[in-house]
Amino acid sequence: MSSIELIKKNRIRKLENIRKKGINPYPVKSNRTCACQEAIDQFEKLAEQEKEIFLVGRIKAIRTHGGSAFANIEDGSAQFQIYLKKDEIGDKEFIFFQDNFDVGDFIETKGKLFLTKKGEKTLLVKDYRILAKSLLPLPEKWHGLKDVEERFRKRYLDLMMNQEVKKIFKKRGEIIEKMRDFLRQNKFIEVETPILQSLYGGASARPFKTHLNALDVDLYLRIAPELYLKRLLVGGYERVFEIGRCFRNEGMDREHNPDFTMLECYAAYWDWEKLMKFMEEMMNYIDPKVFPKKWDKAEYKDIVKNNNEKESFAKIEKPTFILHLPNIPLCKEEQALQGIVNGVEIIKAFTEQNDPLEQRKAFEQQEILRKEGNEDAQRLDEDFLMALEYGMPPSAGFGLGIDRLVLLLTKAYSLRESILFPLMRPK
Repeated sequence: MSSIELIKKNRIRKLENIRKKGINPYPVKSNRTCACQEAIDQFEKLAEQEKEIFLVGRIKAIRTHGGSAFANIEDGSAQFQIYLKKDEIGDKEFIFFQDNFDVGDFIETKGKLFLTKKGEKTLLVKDYRILAKSLLPLPEKWHGLKDVEERFRKRYLDLMMNQEVKKIFKKRGEIIEKMRDFLRQNKFIEVETPILQSLYGGASARPFKTHLNALDVDLYLRIAPELYLKRLLVGGYERVFEIGRCFRNEGMDREHNPDFTMLECYAAYWDWEKLMKFMEEMMNYIDPKVFPKKWDKAEYKDIVKNNNEKESFAKIEKPTFILHLPNIPLCKEEQALQGIVNGVEIIKAFTEQNDPLEQRKAFEQQEILRKEGNEDAQRLDEDFLMALEYGMPPSAGFGLGIDRLVLLLTKAYSLRESILFPLMRPK
């Protein structure tokens, strides 16, 4: 039997001890009156009032000495020290805690705040209660989380043991919130468009294919929301955006994951010049330390050599718009660009093609490439072309990779660091 199995067997025995005492080790309710961070921030006031409070959290460390036990508990806000004293809670309850509680368990504690001789903010426990018994030990007790792949496979442990990882995803939430704030301030409406599509489009990529039994039809996971967002411009909305998951059946590396989060944004009566100014303002609003008010500009033909974009862009550190991208089927008059920062493409944008006849020609050319074996070629979408035939105003739009943006702003090592649950090869 492995050491982990032995630990689990021992903890199950403790679980049974708790049940035998008539205690539910997984109760429904908790009596928390304040978070650990609130106990820290309001310590002087609460201690002076000698007010009894309830703190809850996961036990992260236990230190016992004679009739005393100190433990650190952690909730979603912070860690806080608790002190269990045999003279305070009684022999039976003290021994019961010693014998049946482990690092990793969730506990509810009731008591008053005080300062130790070392000046540490502490809760003197009057009473305690199990909230959830853990059956497996935390990583630091057996092997740690040194295997990078294991960190991604067991992200819950990674978050539990690594505060820096939690900061990345807190930052991610803040970035998305700032993005939404800026777009709303500029009168953009947030919308949702289909993820399951009868015909994929909006980018040059291979899709994931599935089947809907109810209608007996094949469907695709979207590779981009673009063509549906443009239908909304036809329908009369002038400024729309969507933040959502997209799926591309392609390679995995530092900058690619098969499912990823993207912002797509479209504005009627704009061209790429106005769009560039808007993107500069938005990125500066998100993080003025990284994104200046004015980006550099360079021509694609001057930067990209031998069709090797990745190698050519790797030399670009400052936020830069690369202009006049070639061969963009949904673009008008080659007014297409990429936004590159620290060698990574985070934005693709263009003046949108709104001429239905020219768009049909571009789609027909893509179908020829597809027949020649190019699996990334775009499809001829008759429904979208019909929408254009009803008339779409002159427009511009952009797509921004949120995972890549988070990678950049948190200085994470790879895209997997900026996605909570990245796709992993099955063991």
